[in-house]
Amino acid sequence: MVAAARACRLCADQLPLGPRPVLQASASARLLIIGQAPGTKAHASGLPWDDQSGRRLREWIGLSDAQFYDPAAVAIVPAGLCYPGAVRGGGDSPPVPACAPTWHPRILPLLGNVRLTLLVGLHAQKLFLQGPMALTERVRLHPADSPLLPLPHPSWRVVGWMRRNPWFEVETLPRLRTRVEEALEA
Repeated sequence: MVAAARACRLCADQLPLGPRPVLQASASARLLIIGQAPGTKAHASGLPWDDQSGRRLREWIGLSDAQFYDPAAVAIVPAGLCYPGAVRGGGDSPPVPACAPTWHPRILPLLGNVRLTLLVGLHAQKLFLQGPMALTERVRLHPADSPLLPLPHPSWRVVGWMRRNPWFEVETLPRLRTRVEEALEA
């Protein structure tokens, strides 16, 4: 199914750089990361989270590049598989709306060993979590033992948010690293 997803051309006419689905998945994966969509660097390299946001995310969850990019352990299936373009004023456009409904029902059921799913950013959270909660509330108040954990997007914009919310580094990140470690234990 991953090969079929990588060959997808469904939204080709909506993508400024053309289609290049970027994901990794294996039936043995125990950690699933659902983010927004690949950025320009990930689009160019074909490697998910291949940018500063990815480095920050790997630091947050306590994984080396080798651990993070091991599809046997970590599945990465974003809300949008291809780079969606940029919005005026900076930042990336939202994922193409047809992508997640097309591919998640085909891929996610094959990931039967997933113990923990990280919902990185609002676009991923909107797919799985109900309610009008703001990001800060959602991250802080979500049950720590839930199999779905919401996180802010680790872009450069999160630096100011983290300054305003010091509990994230002090309370959330240590729990997050423990949960990721437990999920990846054999």
